[in-house]
Amino acid sequence: MARFDLDAHLAADTATIGDWTLSRVLLMNDSRFPWLVLVPRRKGCTEVFDLSTDDQNMLMAEIARAALAIRAVFNVEKINVGALGNVVPQLHVHVVGRRKGDAAWPGPVWGSGKAEAYSAASRRSWVERLSAELATVPAD
Repeated sequence: MARFDLDAHLAADTATIGDWTLSRVLLMNDSRFPWLVLVPRRKGCTEVFDLSTDDQNMLMAEIARAALAIRAVFNVEKINVGALGNVVPQLHVHVVGRRKGDAAWPGPVWGSGKAEAYSAASRRSWVERLSAELATVPAD
């Protein structure tokens, strides 16, 4: 497998939770929303269809795993999933927990207001809590 390098923009905007079979799992540094980003560790992929069929299936399973963890930890009403790539071309999938009345409701989180960064202690706490929950969600 070719070397995987995380896009600098994604690295600057997130905290690493860990690596799954296919994806690096990141916490978006915006405390307004429970927000994970999955980045398939495949060089040169910009679209889901750039992945092999097996990797596409694994990505869907990992999206579901991330969504289940967000729902369990944050008790959200809705999960939004998106792979935009307009700013960062590297293939990555946003998995965002939503609640009626959140900072962007009912619109999309992308481009809605200014991100509110976690404090260092809060970010560590959420990474630990999500890591623990993600470990309990079946891998496939």
